Amino acid sequence: MSQTFASLRFFNYRLWFAGALVSNVGTWMQRVAQDWLVLTVLTAGSGFAVGVTTALQFLPFLLLSAWAGVVADRVDHRKLLIATQLGQGVLSLALGVMTLAGHVDLWHVYVFAFLLGIVSAFDGPARQTFVSDLVPPASLPNAVGLNSASFNAARLIGPGLAGFLIAIIGSGWVFVLNAVSYGATILALMVMRRNELEEQERVRRGRGQLREGVKYVRRRPDILVILVVVGVVSALGLNFQMTSALMAANAFDKGAGAYGLVGSVTAIGSLGGALLAARRKHPRLRLVVGAAFGFGVSATLMALAPTYPIYLVTCVPVGFTALTMLTSANATVQTTTSPRMRGRVMALYMMVLMGATPIGSPLVGWIGEHWGPRWSIGVGAVAALLISVGAALWVMRDSRLTVTAQLSRPFVRVRYPTPAQEERERREKAAEDILVQQLEDRSAQP
Repeated sequence: MSQTFASLRFFNYRLWFAGALVSNVGTWMQRVAQDWLVLTVLTAGSGFAVGVTTALQFLPFLLLSAWAGVVADRVDHRKLLIATQLGQGVLSLALGVMTLAGHVDLWHVYVFAFLLGIVSAFDGPARQTFVSDLVPPASLPNAVGLNSASFNAARLIGPGLAGFLIAIIGSGWVFVLNAVSYGATILALMVMRRNELEEQERVRRGRGQLREGVKYVRRRPDILVILVVVGVVSALGLNFQMTSALMAANAFDKGAGAYGLVGSVTAIGSLGGALLAARRKHPRLRLVVGAAFGFGVSATLMALAPTYPIYLVTCVPVGFTALTMLTSANATVQTTTSPRMRGRVMALYMMVLMGATPIGSPLVGWIGEHWGPRWSIGVGAVAALLISVGAALWVMRDSRLTVTAQLSRPFVRVRYPTPAQEERERREKAAEDILVQQLEDRSAQP
């Protein structure tokens, strides 16, 4: 088996990969149907209403992810995921039934988006860290990359299929189909070989665990760089489902099918970025920052695209650079974090990634509604360019990060102290502090 798909040799991971693929197709179908319902049925093309819907769906990540990470470090990931998948399925089914019955209003969609966000906030950290239960540590970067490939293969299929189904059977049935798709993940989780799951250290219940996770991240400037870059780009640049709807409906006067096609074409680039990331054994910080800069450039071209076909072409590099950034960021954080802290650190990562959306999406929606849909993309492009340049300067100024340049590949190397080096530095600093205190005590004696 090639290096790209190496993790599929593990039985439990194959089950997870297949179940997640089906569920992710349904999730992308629901996202498209939900935004199209708000944009064309429940409002008269209001980008702000779509932005509010998106914000409510991701607001719980901002409010709850930190505590969800503590839960993920304490409990059995498999059991928690069964519960969250079941909860999301029930909510999707309820929204579908209400839509089919003709009793859905805009505020109903707002409520269901928020409730789905609450369940997803607890699902996210468990889902991210569950990968380490399925494969040995050496295979973790590859498994993370394949997870992103699964998500974006679903994104390749889901939006186009949703556009087709919306035109034929309506948004309500798309919500129902999404509810059914969660059954694939639940089934995969239930039939896994439990004796083949990797043993993970569980954190016992105690005080200060959330604060401990925050302190850990504050001591890691490389993780802080990643959180800042991902947070800014996510808030202003990764609002694809909203900006694509605005561009399709308002800039190019297209219907649901064309809107769904935008998502599928974007996913072509995203899938390529995820598969390329799966081949990397050791993700690098420089790749995260470089990909963010590349996203800014490609998003600028997307905002300036004069015609719908050219706009579709620009979707490929936008998807590629966005997923290269996100997959590399995810893998870098997971593989360089202590296992006992991984759930809390990934929760903070998810809080920044998903929680930035409620902050940015209403603003981006307002800009799209009042300044035009092209500016809804342009503001994200400018933000990505600025933050990537700023992050590069920040990295070079940090005394604990070593940045070197050379004429051959890799052109730039960024090194961060290993855990063993960090521990040695901590002990040396403690010994130095003790020595200084002893000298001060002696000098104070008469």
